[in-house]
Amino acid sequence: MKIVIVGDFPETAKESIRQSFPEAWHVRVVRPSEAERELGDAEVLIPEHIRVDAALLTKAPKLRLVQTGAGYDNVDLAACTRAGVLACCAAGVNAGAVAEHVMALILCWYKNIIKLDGCLKAHGDASALRYTGAELSGKTIGIVGLGHVGKALAGLCRAFGMRVLAYSRSPLTVDGAEARDWESLCRESDIISLHVPLSESTRHMIDAEVLAAMKPDALLINTARGAVVDEEALIRALRRGEIGGACLDVFEDEPLAVDHPLRDLRNVILTPHTAGYPDGPRYHRKRYAFFAENIEKVMRDETPEGCLNHVGGR
Repeated sequence: MKIVIVGDFPETAKESIRQSFPEAWHVRVVRPSEAERELGDAEVLIPEHIRVDAALLTKAPKLRLVQTGAGYDNVDLAACTRAGVLACCAAGVNAGAVAEHVMALILCWYKNIIKLDGCLKAHGDASALRYTGAELSGKTIGIVGLGHVGKALAGLCRAFGMRVLAYSRSPLTVDGAEARDWESLCRESDIISLHVPLSESTRHMIDAEVLAAMKPDALLINTARGAVVDEEALIRALRRGEIGGACLDVFEDEPLAVDHPLRDLRNVILTPHTAGYPDGPRYHRKRYAFFAENIEKVMRDETPEGCLNHVGGR
């Protein structure tokens, strides 16, 4: 069986990925530019950094499964169904990792970890430091989206004594979280953390108008998808001090360009889309274990987890 995994991975991650699957499987980890020549005899495709559409599927006549991580906005589900290819996601498999990453960003921000570490490592005089911070207890966080990550984050925030507000377009609730409409959540939250999939209805849901409605010292966190935020509007708001700051793990164009203006802002903490990869660069052990188990189910003609379409009676 041949599995093609498409993405930009360091060599250490490639080796870890291969070791996540049985030795008998033929696992190819390739760059997007190399994908086309590997698809002809592929039975499984894991598209980390590539668009799966009708044109690509015609080049993979033996394909049985497209397996994604939690997000699948890069997969044309209708095209997969027409081609008789199952599409599955791994919803929730990295929820704990992402929620922990959000908490790490919040702690770094309010405890000034990066500033303090930088001062000491630059052999600076700590007594000359000027900064403001805060305890998390009593802070209000607005969680946008109550999927697996949003729910996990709510639990962590409650453990820190934070007040949790939640906004969801679906009728979902979380114990200990207060439901709010969109305008109220933006107005009341000290922190807004985004956990929604990218769709036409969520694209640029954080725009200039929303940023203007937030508290002037509010912190915006995005570990969902970059295009949920209007990046140009965010940069203007950060430069003008209209909000306190932002912690971003995802961007409209990835990887983030070396000359991107976000890199020059002091009121921003940036990570390179690694919230869901706690075990090393571009690698999450639990994620690939899930992939392997799901692939085995497909090969046994069993119904896999996280099916996104219906093919051949499944």
